[in-house]
Amino acid sequence: MKPTAPIFEIQRFSLHDGPGIRSLVFLKGCALHCPWCQNPESQDHKGVVAFYADRCAEYFECDVVCEADAIRREGHRIDPAKCTLCGLCIDACPSGALRLIGEAHTPEQLMERLRPDIPYFTNSGGGVTFTGGEPTLHPRFLDRVLDLCAAESIHTTLETAGLFAWEKWRPILPKLDLIYFDLKLMDPERHAEQLGAGFGTIQGNAVAMAEAGLPVEFRMPVIPGFTDTDANIDAVARLLLRMEKPGIHLLAYHNMGEAKIDIIEGRQPRLGLARLSEERLAQVAARFRAQGIAILNEAACA
Repeated sequence: MKPTAPIFEIQRFSLHDGPGIRSLVFLKGCALHCPWCQNPESQDHKGVVAFYADRCAEYFECDVVCEADAIRREGHRIDPAKCTLCGLCIDACPSGALRLIGEAHTPEQLMERLRPDIPYFTNSGGGVTFTGGEPTLHPRFLDRVLDLCAAESIHTTLETAGLFAWEKWRPILPKLDLIYFDLKLMDPERHAEQLGAGFGTIQGNAVAMAEAGLPVEFRMPVIPGFTDTDANIDAVARLLLRMEKPGIHLLAYHNMGEAKIDIIEGRQPRLGLARLSEERLAQVAARFRAQGIAILNEAACA
């Protein structure tokens, strides 16, 4: 039986998340629950019908075709406890207020969608970046996809928070051309409180990747009051130096992910934080540099 994985978006013509022009493949599912998550629709492994209230004209054609009695007349349109993800409501909606987030793909089906982008990859030195969610939840699927990409000389990048089984991924990781590994909270208690379990696994995988000589580059999301404290910055710097990987990408917080919470009736908290200022980002970059850590996305932090 062919492996499948739930993909909720393919974003084309990206100039970030790796070299050149890239297609970003977003996979659903994540074992962490970062309160600042930019893709709350990615957290659950299962698909979900999103509801865009501002588009709804209240024709209720969705209610006519739904065989599971999953349509609500008020509030969020879909009752997830009843929804079977059949898609009938989506097809019936005349205003495009409903959308399925997360459709199962085989590796071959994904490649059919990516193949038209190959000329852009070739001309720009770009490729495909697997992100999410947490792509490493789908090892059999990605193992096969990476083989298909290699057969067509497509550059591949993985974005991971590091919570995965090393033994399962050890034979797969060398197939990647680039790995972005996010370092978030370095204090075990703070990590458990804010993100959930897995601190030791994440730290161990970071060290193992560096020791194995894999093409890994580390990143830190700069979240006000969470990851941007002096203590956390210093702990990240110490780990990078210990791994002999004295460079980091800094990812500035923005609050666009909060706009997605309502469309899926999500449980993620609203932090109420403003977008990270350029001044604060520059301060964080300066603290890293003072400890011998280069900023790998220098232009963003100058």
